Parts: sequence; C-alpha cells; structure tokens
Amino acid sequence: DVFLSFRGSDTLHGFTGYLYEALHDSGIHTFIDEDLKRGEEITPEIVKAIEESRIAIIVLSINYASSSSCLDELATILDCLKRKRLLVLPVFYNVDHSQVRLQEGSYGEALVKHEESLKHSMEKLEKWKMALHQVANLSDIKIKHGARYEYDFIGEIVEWVSSKINPAHYPVGLRSKVLEVRKLLDVGRDDGVHMLGIHGIDGVGKSTLAREVYNKISDHFDASCFIENVREKSKKHGLRHLQNILLSKILGEKDINLTSAQQVISMMQRHRLQQKKVLMVLDDVDRPEQLQAVTGKPAWFGPGSKVIITTQDKQLLTSYDINRTYEVKKLNKDDALQLLKWKAFKMHYFDPRYEELLNHAVTYASSLPLTLEILASNLFGKSVKEWKSTFHQFERSPNNPIEMILIVIFDSLKEKEKSVLLDIACCFKGYELTEVQDILHAHYGQCIKYYIDVLVDKSLVYISHGTEPCNDTITMHDLIAEEIVRQESMTKPGERRRLWSLEDVREVLGYNKATSKIEIICLDYPIFDEEEIVQWDGTAFQNMQNLKTLIIKNGNFSKGPEYLPNSLRVFEWWGYPSHCLPSDFHPKELAICKLPCSHISTTELTNLLTVSLMSKFSSSCKLINSLYGYSFTCFFLLFYFNFLCRSS
Repeated sequence: DVFLSFRGSDTLHGFTGYLYEALHDSGIHTFIDEDLKRGEEITPEIVKAIEESRIAIIVLSINYASSSSCLDELATILDCLKRKRLLVLPVFYNVDHSQVRLQEGSYGEALVKHEESLKHSMEKLEKWKMALHQVANLSDIKIKHGARYEYDFIGEIVEWVSSKINPAHYPVGLRSKVLEVRKLLDVGRDDGVHMLGIHGIDGVGKSTLAREVYNKISDHFDASCFIENVREKSKKHGLRHLQNILLSKILGEKDINLTSAQQVISMMQRHRLQQKKVLMVLDDVDRPEQLQAVTGKPAWFGPGSKVIITTQDKQLLTSYDINRTYEVKKLNKDDALQLLKWKAFKMHYFDPRYEELLNHAVTYASSLPLTLEILASNLFGKSVKEWKSTFHQFERSPNNPIEMILIVIFDSLKEKEKSVLLDIACCFKGYELTEVQDILHAHYGQCIKYYIDVLVDKSLVYISHGTEPCNDTITMHDLIAEEIVRQESMTKPGERRRLWSLEDVREVLGYNKATSKIEIICLDYPIFDEEEIVQWDGTAFQNMQNLKTLIIKNGNFSKGPEYLPNSLRVFEWWGYPSHCLPSDFHPKELAICKLPCSHISTTELTNLLTVSLMSKFSSSCKLINSLYGYSFTCFFLLFYFNFLCRSS
C-alpha cells in the first residue's frame, strides 16, 4: 500500500520508525528499507516496490539530499506520479519546503557535493534538482520541533492514508487468500467482463478479503468502485440508488440522481463506459435484482472489467450463472492466534502468561475473524485476572459465540458508551460521521467524539472513509448491529428509549402508546413505504415529555402534529405535514432544526429561532450569524433553513 522514502540515519529510529509501526498497526501494508548501509545506487527491488505501491510518503529531513539513493527514489516516485495513479505525500521534517524547492541550506550543500562526483552524469543531477523542485510544490505536512507532538502528526498521516485506501480491518491470514482470488479473477485477461463470487458464513471475513483484493488490483483498471452494504442500501433507498452510487464513484461526479433506466444507460453511453476497463465490488448482496441493477448487461463495461460479489448465499451466485466462486473459511489456529496477539497486545511479542488464555480465546471465538477482533480489542490492556474473569462469563453463557461475546462486552461498557453504541446501532448506522457527532452532541449536551473513539478502539463500530473527511460514515458489522439492537428491543415499543422501525413508530403514534421514556425517534422511510400513509390523530407526542431527538425522513402522515415536546434539541422532519407548528411549541434547547421539502412559513421559523436564542443552552452554541446580523462566538447550534426542495 505505502512506500516510505527517508534518510535512515536521520529518522529510522525516530519519526519514520514510529510512522511505520502506526501504519502497520492500522493494517496498512508498508514497505520500509531498514538497511542503513545500503549503497549509493537504487536497487531493482526498491524500484519494483515503488512501482507496486499505491502511496509514497517522502520524509524530507535535513540530510535526505546527501544520499544519492534517496534522490533516485524521489525521482522514481515522481516519475510514477506522472505515469500511474501513485499518490505522493511529502513530509518536511524540520526542513522548510523553500529549502527543498530552491535547493538552499543542507539541500544546496548536498547538491554541490553530488555535482563534484557526477561530472560525467549531469543529466542525473538535473533530474534530482527537478524532482526536489516538484516535490516541494505538492500538498504536504510540515513538522517542526516543538510545534506539536510527533504522534499527532503521525496520527494525521495514518488517517490520510486510511482515507485513501480503506485498509482491511484484520489483514491477518489474507495473503494466501488474496493470491487465490487474484488467480481466479485472472486480472491480465481482457476478453470480456468476468464475475467472481466470494461466499461464506457471517463474520468470516468476506468483506475484508474483497477489500484487500480491491486495494491490490484497482490500479490496473480505468475506473473502480467498492459499494458497501448493498443489501441495506437497496432495501432502504431502492435499486436506482445503487446505480447512482456506481456512476458517482466510477465517473467521479458528486450527487448523481438519475430516476430512470434510460437515464442510466444514456449516461453510461455518453461517458463511453463500454470502452473502459472497470473494477466493481458489490459487498453483501442478497438478491439477484441487486446484481441486475448494477452489473446490467456485459456490454455496459469494457473488455477486462471485473465484478466481485460477496454474499452469504452461494445459491444466489449459481442462479446468476456466476461460475467462478471462492469460499472464505474460518482462520486456522495459527492465524487466529496471530490476529489475537495483533489486536490484544498491539505488538509482536506478548507475556507468555497469556499463552494458554489465547488458546481459550480462539476456542470461544470459533476462529471467526470478527469475533476474534472484537474479543481481542476489548481485552487489550487487561490483566491475566481480568482475562480469566471474562472467560468465566463465557462459560456460563448458553448463547452462540458472537452473541456470547457481544453480551459480555456490552455489559462491560460504561453507561454513556452503551447509550452511544445503542444510538448508532438503532438509529445512525451508515450516517455521515460529522452528522452523528452533531446530533448526539445536541442530544446529550456534550461532545461525544471520545465515546465514538472508544467504540472504534473496541472494534464495535468503524469509520468508513470517503473521498473527503466530510464523507466519512460510521457503521458496524450487521452481526454486531443485530445483537446490539436486540438489547434495545426486549421491551415494548412505547417503553423503549429509542424508536427506529417503521412498524414500531406506526404502533406508538397510531395507537397513542407513547411514554415519557422515549428520548429518540429516528425514522428513515424505506423507499417502498414512502407512499403509505401513517394514520394518527396528531396527539401522540403529548406523552413524550423527554423526547430530545425527532428525525423523520420522508413518509406520509395523515395530518400534522397538534403537539410537539418542548424538550426537543434535534428536530428534523422531511416534508413536515402541516403549514404551521403547534402554537405551544417553544423548545428552549433546540440545537438542530431541519425542515426540507416543507411548507412552513419564514415567520414560524423566525419565532422558533427567537425562542432558541433566548435559552441558556444557546449560549454554548453556534448560530449561522447572517440570520439577524448578530455575531456569536459559540460552539454548537446548527439551525438550518433547509428549503431546497420546497414547493410553492
């Protein structure tokens, strides 16, 4: 994935060494040459490593230019930047980029010495100078002593790399599987469009394998896309949504919103996709029509295109005439132990007192990568006694491995961590990370980023990186989500803290079964149910005195609400079913208000805003300061006048 270019004597045992460990611990395959006594000429192995990498990180330290092999690496990297899709990140380590661009200071001195030794090869010297000038003009990271802790910079670099390649969550035991899948795909073969199905039980690592293969081969194609959670996306938003995602990713265009099959075909023809070699991964497919919608006819894409499908259902692959298949099996014991050590100890060695416990852990987790990762992440930093206590709880549980492990781990969380995990699993799985942070910040009245970070560290949720930080989404494995949601679903709908399913919301609103225990309603209508009308008398919210978050996206209601709780902090209703808000609705702690596709008057919203501004809560909030010409130095209020879809 990453090639590190650096001056060994400057940074190998410091910054670059720590950066390599951080990248490795994040599952990012990184090439590093640790030979401090390497020759002055760049070796064929180094050239090959650069050409096969997706990203090159160049650590430009004080003595970088004194090494001719470093300068050769730099020139090779910039040559690859021109010829192929190699991403390059320069890191100016205690060096000003102007010194590099203008070849001043230590860089100028080094080039003078090289000039003396290269009297008969001035062409190489000019190539080095041009490379230094070019690299100084790229987007970079500057590191100076005392500016910030170095681990902050390293974290920033790892986050940037992760956003570009989306590494596998647990890369242990993948190498042989990747090679087998690549052999089946026959990437170099360009006679038509080839499809490969990856199947296996839930939690065995199908998505991880598909992601790793995608990372390895995507550079061989004209365009590529990885569509996650196909089952969930198609159920919630329909098949056309999958086609829009496909075209957006392959064409690099945002917000494509085609509404007919003819529009889809027309756009494909206009961009000549039938002449492009395309790589597609469709992750978690469960119905043939999902494949038909996205892969269409072989003529849609050019010769040499490859489609990888992951599914639990091998029969689905057979019914769609996909003959090339690969079954992902559980990890063998050695790989399972390696994954446990990697996640539980964050290092290559461990205390031998844990050896017997590790063998027990493999047994409890049934060698499934998902359960191994969750278990190990939650045992990280704990004593032998705590490990034994956790395993003792497993022995008393009659449940299957994933249920057993998740129940024990869920019970071990602190109350706020449990709440945030339930919020995400029930209501906000698949939402953009910034939106979830904003909503839960408003809901709880405090920043919850720390709690999300804890859940990520425990492998209970993960961040799926988009092309830009604002596109990052927060999600979790279906097995985890289903078990966590089950924890919330044990009580009657009206007795729960959260409501999110269409059936439960219908029951609570239609039959007035609400209680003061309800704090969150988050209803994102599936596209198939948008036309169905929710019959209610508009009074159901009267019993929800503690409702803080109300989010309703789409849907049809027989009438507007006659009452809304003044406890609301987040109020989002797409297509609000009335021209006015209830007259006694005066939410003094409202932090987020979104009413797109609605007919609410500006006067109504102005009155709502005035009440919110007068509250104590708003003193710690941020308001769009163009509304009244006021200037606020606050922190969080997001008040959106979102009438983008408003009709006259």
